[in-house]
Amino acid sequence: MSILPEQITTAITEFSKLPGIGAKSAERLVLHLLRSQKASPEALGRALIELKQHVHYCSQCFMVCSETQCIVCSNFNRKHEQILVVEHPLDVLAFEKTGYNGVYHVLHGALSPIDGLGPEKLKLKELIERVQTQKIDEVIIATNPNIEGEATARFIQNALHDNAVKITKLAHGLPMGADIEFADQVTLGQALSGRSSLR
Repeated sequence: MSILPEQITTAITEFSKLPGIGAKSAERLVLHLLRSQKASPEALGRALIELKQHVHYCSQCFMVCSETQCIVCSNFNRKHEQILVVEHPLDVLAFEKTGYNGVYHVLHGALSPIDGLGPEKLKLKELIERVQTQKIDEVIIATNPNIEGEATARFIQNALHDNAVKITKLAHGLPMGADIEFADQVTLGQALSGRSSLR
């Protein structure tokens, strides 16, 4: 039996449902909202309601947005014939910082039968339709370098095999500042096979 009021325990339970937030972190967040002059529970509540009511997925690439199409897809100065395929919206934010000027396709996950994520649960069918119905020159696969990401990359490659579109994949290898002696053999192998010419 908790000595805390029911409203606090309910709030802690809801915060605990967020990724990366354990019970202790949830307790700290809820109690901080109660005592803080700056952090307003009312403002947070309104922001979350607005988020659920007005933010949805782009009809083209499935990035989060508040209009029918996201700001990238509606920008005619982007290279619409080049699609960068990513797993999550946060991946789009990371690539935007690199100066990438094409468009995206957000899968909202990677193939993972153990977690019940098959092709029908991701935006894979929409990607294939996009390539078949639009003038696409290149599909860049930028899934995560793990088992699920690699399986998803292979699925996309096989699904687009019959289309006259260039399919590329991000190079994997040594990160900047890494020491070769501490790298594992898979990373070294990827760095070697993904080597680029200097002249």
